[in-house]
Amino acid sequence: MQSNDAATAAISVSQLNRRVKTLIEQGMARLWIEGEISNLSRPASGHIYFSLKDDSAQVGAAWFRQRQRGPAVGFKDGDKVLVFGRVSIYEARGNYQLIVEQMQPAGEGVLKLRFDALKKKLADEGLFAEDRKQDLPALPARIGVITSPSGAAIRDILSILGRRFPAIPVVIYPAAVQGDAAPGELVGALASAVRRAECDVLIISRGGGSLEDLWAFNDEALARAIAACPLPVISAVGHEVDFTIADFVADVRAPTPSSAAEIVVPNQDEWQRRISALALRICRVGQRAVEDRAQQLDWLRKRLVAGSPSATLRRQRESLREKRRRLSIFARHALTTTDNRIALLARALNSVSPLATLDRGYAIVTKTASGKALLRANEVAAGDDIRAKLSQGELVATIKAVIDEN
Repeated sequence: MQSNDAATAAISVSQLNRRVKTLIEQGMARLWIEGEISNLSRPASGHIYFSLKDDSAQVGAAWFRQRQRGPAVGFKDGDKVLVFGRVSIYEARGNYQLIVEQMQPAGEGVLKLRFDALKKKLADEGLFAEDRKQDLPALPARIGVITSPSGAAIRDILSILGRRFPAIPVVIYPAAVQGDAAPGELVGALASAVRRAECDVLIISRGGGSLEDLWAFNDEALARAIAACPLPVISAVGHEVDFTIADFVADVRAPTPSSAAEIVVPNQDEWQRRISALALRICRVGQRAVEDRAQQLDWLRKRLVAGSPSATLRRQRESLREKRRRLSIFARHALTTTDNRIALLARALNSVSPLATLDRGYAIVTKTASGKALLRANEVAAGDDIRAKLSQGELVATIKAVIDEN
């Protein structure tokens, strides 16, 4: 019975290997492993099989053709490599093995991992953000260069600066650019440039090299010093294809040291042409301003003269003279009109005046005693004295008789 139960519960070797494979693959995440290649083989299938070993152990590895990227053919026995992949079991043989997804030389591979980790860390902190980067001065008064004073980088920079704008002075802050001491010296040179405050832009630079050669510029302390620098910093490390942490954290990344010199100053000839054009514009603007001011002065002078006391008196005299002339004309016109009216009225009055009647031979007779004009003969009696006014002169007479026709 026990034998039958055991037989019923037993699993096959294939099932065992499958379970183990499932447990291993589910229980272990993909990981990086460093070791030395041995027993490398390249069958016609294009897959690569090898052992990855260290001083005390080894593990089989398979790098399938469809996973291979880059120069896979260059690897050989004895190479130190960095392998990324997952652990599995080859079920047919029950061999525990590493399924490779990426492989690269160990030295640069480790550094690349450290580079990527630091890059992500600083990026997450915002040290690469564009909004914290400073603008370069349009025309720096003095340029600081942090580099090896004997390297090719400083020669290239000085040569191009001398050609483009020789009038701008350059201060060199010497520092090692390779080796264990380089990061500390670079940070110290940067601190010295900030403390001395004699430049308004800095270039931190070195020539090309391998990842290990440029590693000083991937130092975290240096990156944070560049980010905190109050002066704008240009990073010019290596060749155009090289990138360092200093490039990402600096205000401007130049592909090469020569490019940094091209970026940091304008071309002197172009600058002089711009200055000449600007001077001409200023001259024209100034000339127009002078002409406008002269015209304004003329206008103000006219206003001042027009508003002066003498001009005011002159205008008032002319106004009074004009009034007097108008009054004289008006008075003469009024007098003439009045004279004409008087003459007309005189003629009209004269035509009805008793005196005019006298001119035609009539007389005005009044009683001498009362001076009353006589209209009827019975208003007097014989012996009364009368006066007769003629056209010329008067007559005094005494009534002899009264003839009353009524």
